[in-house]
Amino acid sequence: MYEWLVPDAKASPAGNAQAFEMVTAGLDPGGQILDCACGIGLLAVGLAEAGFRVTACDASPAMVERTQALARAHGVEVSTRVCRWDQLPDQGWQDRFDAVLCVGNSLAHAVGRSGRRAALDGMAFVLATGGVLALTSRNWEQIRSAGSRLDVWDRLVERAGRKAMVVYSWQVPPSWDAEHHLQISVAALQDGDQLQVTTELLPIWPFHHEELLADVAAAGLSLAGSTYDATQPNYLVTAQRRAGLPT
Repeated sequence: MYEWLVPDAKASPAGNAQAFEMVTAGLDPGGQILDCACGIGLLAVGLAEAGFRVTACDASPAMVERTQALARAHGVEVSTRVCRWDQLPDQGWQDRFDAVLCVGNSLAHAVGRSGRRAALDGMAFVLATGGVLALTSRNWEQIRSAGSRLDVWDRLVERAGRKAMVVYSWQVPPSWDAEHHLQISVAALQDGDQLQVTTELLPIWPFHHEELLADVAAAGLSLAGSTYDATQPNYLVTAQRRAGLPT
């Protein structure tokens, strides 16, 4: 399902890596990067193609397998691991990472604020001093203000010669702290005029932009920047690991 949801500009490894050049431009050639919500591996493989030493992890074994397959198909080396964010400190990596990326609106899958802070603590732990953490998020203030609803995409998505329609069903409870749900349905055209419909229900724990900044600071990281704009659907937060954090 994931391929249908990625914006066209990020639907290839090269395009995905290019979208985060503002994060990686300051890294040394061959720098070590952790993609800690790797999904199907588009970003990890793109970064490896760009010359970085890349480690990719995800809590989903199936996602990690897809990342491995994509790396093989593109002829690059990506080290992979199946683990949750809170398990990052236990992975035994010899070196800390120059950058950790957690993109694709992944952080909202951490359970509540305690889960989110545990995730950020794990990311901060594996960063080198001065290393950069990059997070992307939906604008949850905007999502919640629109309430429960159906969002039918206004175009067909085309991937590998196939076309599909994507529908989001948002289930938004009254409280910010309650578990939210996003049901995603993809109706893909098969041979002739047949449709194959795939549906997945995702649990989500949203957060205010200000809460995310406070959680980043609580992990011992110094805010480097945020692209948050109340009128825009997504934003990027970057932060750096301060000296003196536990090793």
